[in-house]
Amino acid sequence: MGLYCVNIYVSSNSMTDQQAIELIEKEFKEKTLGVTEQYLEIHSPIYADNILKVDRIDRDSKDEMIIAYLPVLDERFYFAVYIDTKKNEITGVGTEAYHRVYFRATSETLTLDDIKAMTHLTPTEFWNKGDLRPNGKSNHSFSSFKILPNPEPDEFEDKLKKLLNFLEQDKEGIKKLAEKAEGYIQVAMDIHNANGMIGGHNIDTDDIRRMNDLKLSINFDLYVGGKSFKE
Repeated sequence: MGLYCVNIYVSSNSMTDQQAIELIEKEFKEKTLGVTEQYLEIHSPIYADNILKVDRIDRDSKDEMIIAYLPVLDERFYFAVYIDTKKNEITGVGTEAYHRVYFRATSETLTLDDIKAMTHLTPTEFWNKGDLRPNGKSNHSFSSFKILPNPEPDEFEDKLKKLLNFLEQDKEGIKKLAEKAEGYIQVAMDIHNANGMIGGHNIDTDDIRRMNDLKLSINFDLYVGGKSFKE
């Protein structure tokens, strides 16, 4: 994640979603900040009917910070704009990877019904061994059961916690899937390579304990893309 600190002040004492969007839209059009110009030299946001597209405004933080996630044209990662709602100011502009954090169970011997019977949690995506693949040219060689409870733009750490919150609704079922159907947590990230430093992510001790309690391992696939900053 690239993050560059800046300060923009607005006169209001509070900020609605619309005010946040208008502030970002104005800055992206006028490019008064060097960092904005630096990003827009290499990548473009998406406009619909001349209005800047914002996929999500994240208000989950407890420190009065919101994050606006904006899709990037022809890329999978996002522009991220950080706004202090107490001070009514933008405190940072950067990019956030497109994170997929999900639970997956697979088996070459168990049917999909066998896997589903181990938990009362509802899968997001699934198929049975022998089902036709989407391309219509071959069949799946194993059964698959996937849970992705948080598909919207978000930081990796938040996505992992939200997935664990969901899985802990059926601890015994998830442990059974881990034992009998190779259940595990899969992470896939599409990261912007702006300056050759893609950064890293943290799994805190509490989440390590929670994964251990569920008997789950975690696997990472990292994909780097996008254009580098101009020198």
